[in-house]
Amino acid sequence: MKRIHKERDRLLRRLARVTGLVGAAGALVCLMVPGAVRPIGLAIGALLSIAVGALVGLHSARGALVPALGVVAGAIALIVTLGISPTVDAATVTAMAVSGGVTSAAVGISLVVRPRGLLLVTGLAFAVIISVWITAAVGGNDLRAVAVATAAGWAACVALGIWTDRAIADAMDRIDEVGRAHEAERLASELEAQQRQDARVLHDTVLATLSLLAHSGVGVGPSALRQQAGDDARLLRQLRLGAPLDAGSTAIFSPESDDEVLSTTFESVRQRFARMGLDVNWHGAGQLALPRETLDALLGALGECLENVRRHSGVNEADVTVTDDDHTVRAMVTDAGSGFEPDSVDGARLGYAESVVGRLHTVGGRARIFSSPGSGTTVMLEVPKP
Repeated sequence: MKRIHKERDRLLRRLARVTGLVGAAGALVCLMVPGAVRPIGLAIGALLSIAVGALVGLHSARGALVPALGVVAGAIALIVTLGISPTVDAATVTAMAVSGGVTSAAVGISLVVRPRGLLLVTGLAFAVIISVWITAAVGGNDLRAVAVATAAGWAACVALGIWTDRAIADAMDRIDEVGRAHEAERLASELEAQQRQDARVLHDTVLATLSLLAHSGVGVGPSALRQQAGDDARLLRQLRLGAPLDAGSTAIFSPESDDEVLSTTFESVRQRFARMGLDVNWHGAGQLALPRETLDALLGALGECLENVRRHSGVNEADVTVTDDDHTVRAMVTDAGSGFEPDSVDGARLGYAESVVGRLHTVGGRARIFSSPGSGTTVMLEVPKP
């Protein structure tokens, strides 16, 4: 059984308990009115009211059927005991009406959701109403008000149980709909994130090599081009065999390492760009201990910054300064090249927006750029420590 169904049953039993106990207490109060019934009738009625209240508590504790049948039987016994009296005043009629239309009807709130519950509740209500008419015929008293109150009470309790059940079912459907929408949104977000990562990797590797070839490898030796093309070929081969695309770029920048923590001197990054004709001077921390995903993002963003220096700055030298504190690792890429106006960069270009900013954003980092025409460029990369 689903948890929401258990909560529904618990709520209905609670409503049944409150309604039944209020009805039993109300009938007892009516019997206590001075002169309403004879002492023997008062004693029997009080005992029946207390017994019915106890059975209501037993039924509402677990939703058991036998105590519910006992509640109905006790209410019928109270109606018969009071209805066959020679004189039936207003207090007695009220006690019978409360017993038939409230106390006994309370079990219908929780029973109506059982398998074939509506049929069961209808039969119990019919039994109570018939007992009222039989008692009226035997005792010769006018109990039409009691019959009407009993029918109305059972109808109200059954309607309350059915309405609560339908309302909870509708709420469950809405919750399921929200859950499905959330799952669809999560899958779409994951797909978009994967597509963005794929675009970053292809931009940083295959497209960068193709761009070099398109420009006849100006500034890059044939051996470096061959090695870079070999790296890209291995990447494409891994993709064809079903390997994750986001692991391709990091294999170019970082050596094999533990799955959780990676320590490196960035030597692979320096060697790669040395082959491409860009001298990288390293300063600061020589090693970092970061989660693999965070370090791969930092190395990927750093590699793209150095690639931009190589392609756009007009110089063949760049400085990388790595520092860290208790919370953050920072890598600052600086060149003395031609510089540019950051606001003039087309936002649709993948280079900085995705391969640097987007990549760092996925691990909680950020990037800031400082540049102006003729004054070189500095890019500050930051990633959090675990």
